[in-house]
Amino acid sequence: MTGPQPRPGILDIAPYVGGKAGLAGRSDVARLASNESPLGPSPRAVAAYQKLAHDLHRYPDGGATKLRESLAKHYGIEAERIVCGAGSDEIIALLCRAYAGPGDEIVHTEHGFLMYGISARAVGATPVVAAETDRRADVDAILQAVGERSKLVFLANPNNPTGSYLDREEVARLHAGLPENVLLVMDAAYAEYVSRNDYTAGLELAAEAPNVVMTRTFSKIYGLSALRIGWAYGPAAVIDVLNRVRGPFNVSAPALAAAQAALEDVPFTDAARTHNDIWLPWFGDAVSALGLTVYPSVGNFVLIEFADEATADAANDHLNEAGIIPRKVGNYGLPACLRVSIGLEEDMRRTLAALEDFMAGRT
Repeated sequence: MTGPQPRPGILDIAPYVGGKAGLAGRSDVARLASNESPLGPSPRAVAAYQKLAHDLHRYPDGGATKLRESLAKHYGIEAERIVCGAGSDEIIALLCRAYAGPGDEIVHTEHGFLMYGISARAVGATPVVAAETDRRADVDAILQAVGERSKLVFLANPNNPTGSYLDREEVARLHAGLPENVLLVMDAAYAEYVSRNDYTAGLELAAEAPNVVMTRTFSKIYGLSALRIGWAYGPAAVIDVLNRVRGPFNVSAPALAAAQAALEDVPFTDAARTHNDIWLPWFGDAVSALGLTVYPSVGNFVLIEFADEATADAANDHLNEAGIIPRKVGNYGLPACLRVSIGLEEDMRRTLAALEDFMAGRT
């Protein structure tokens, strides 16, 4: 074999494949595959983005100063303990790069975000999978998976694609059971949608513990997926490490400006949450009434389980024919399931009608 060869293990990585963006020959597509906000971005965020159109020759603020200050004010935390990244994906990758390598292990749950395993393998570490119970993270299984070589534990809370979450007491028990040298990463990408009294995004734990980091994103409720911007909050020592390994201008100026504007437009965020509060239970209950298994979700999506993989594939094809794009999640170890994002009212009614038609044809 000739030519440059990648480091061992790189070619074992299955590339991340996102949800479909369209269907050939159709312009009336309901895109419900990527958990995007159906209300789109705040008009204030769009205006902030457009305002920088003539300044694209200028480098962005490498320290994301204004956005960090706005986040600090919004959440009542210290700006110097915040770092911004090109989506929380970049922060996840940076944490793996900074704290793990060949011979180390990184623990994540059975149906956790695919980027945990990808980022682990990219730095030569070994991903270790902790079994879930009823499509939900299991604290005891996670702690049992942690060993002498473990460096990080990733917990998506709420989890994608299952929609489940661990409550505050369970998160505290998980943290208490970890060795002090293991970094717990609380991935709270969907936190803004959760209104349960027993839920924690990990903010308080990250404020107090030396081995906890919370990551967040502007891709979901804030509707800024295209701009790729996220952030993390944690111990000063960990944030210092991330600032040492990230790129000097890793977040674009338009992304920083739009994120700050979106954060400050609280009424728009409230409207997006209210929309989800209405249509998430409506759709879940309606699909359950068709005889399908719908797992409880606190995110902006539902996981629907069919009789088997073949039926799920047939349902996906049927929805595509109706101009609807759900997400197949076989790569998450859920081949008999489809994940459906909560869209606009017309999207959800249209999707329900298509599923009703599909199920009627199966009887």
